[in-house]
Amino acid sequence: MYRDHTKVIHIGNRVIGGGNPILIQSMTNTRTEDVKSTVEQILRLEEAGCEIIRCTVPTMEAAEAVREIKKQIHIPLVADIHFDYRMAIAAIENGADKIRINPGNIGGADKVEAVVKAARERNIPIRVGVNSGSLEKNLVEKYGGVTAEGIVESALDKVRMIENLDYDNLVISIKSSDVMMCVKAHELLAGKTPYPLHVGITESGTVTSGNIKSGIGLGLILSQGIGDTIRVSLTGDPVEEIHSAKIILRTLGLRKGGIEVVSCPTCGRTKIDLISLASQVEKMAADFDLDIKVAVMGCVVNGPGEAKEADIGIAGGIGEGLLIKKGEIIRKVPESELLETLRQELLHWKE
Repeated sequence: MYRDHTKVIHIGNRVIGGGNPILIQSMTNTRTEDVKSTVEQILRLEEAGCEIIRCTVPTMEAAEAVREIKKQIHIPLVADIHFDYRMAIAAIENGADKIRINPGNIGGADKVEAVVKAARERNIPIRVGVNSGSLEKNLVEKYGGVTAEGIVESALDKVRMIENLDYDNLVISIKSSDVMMCVKAHELLAGKTPYPLHVGITESGTVTSGNIKSGIGLGLILSQGIGDTIRVSLTGDPVEEIHSAKIILRTLGLRKGGIEVVSCPTCGRTKIDLISLASQVEKMAADFDLDIKVAVMGCVVNGPGEAKEADIGIAGGIGEGLLIKKGEIIRKVPESELLETLRQELLHWKE
């Protein structure tokens, strides 16, 4: 499996590559210069399960803010740099645990060398990022448009540029908003480089469309053994990215821990407000560190049978509901007490 043999890279107090667990990333959408707002958002992301956070560094003020932000958070911070190599150097000097650059737009070979020199002095990883939207004109012409082959060639060119400066503390990221192009690019790149890959579908859209695109794209890539760290890019609260990433990894069997909530899609037999109940259960379940499956069913007739693969579940009827374990009915409870009954069972859960 590709990810088992990638180079081990240390990002602050975290490790990726070499078969280590796939880590979940997100990116702040606050002004990095606003330390208070940025720290508040990162702490919320930490609580949700974010393991690496990226912040944009477009100004010297933002680069200087990195130092203060790092004092107040508990996960590695990646500085996202575009165009101005001085921002990368300043972010490194202020304690960034990793920097993300596109060596092709940082201002020339001498500027890339200056950034690599600063990174080498502190042994800071560089994430080489290439997006389909910024593919070089000569590669677009060579391949007759923006293609997976062009993205891969561009990324490998940038990697060689840094390797030629005698530095190999690298992570690679190749992204596209075209899901299948992104999948193909990762398939082409895997095996051509030893470096760990950061995987994501860029500009995937809102919470609804972005989750679908990311679920398909990340699922296809990760299931092939490709990818060492991921971000689900959504237009919305970045905390949603963490929830989605955890579900994707658990669904693929790449991460354990945390309650998996399953619920029926409702039908004419449903006699309770199952949509609201399922949402409440999912929210409540986030507070429990249990590696179990919880079912929320809308029918007391078929509910127990349909929930038999879950460790514990509830099913609602007219005015009453059932508490279920492994498909067996444990007891009946009033409908109004279903949620609290489940909460108490989880509080005292034993296999």
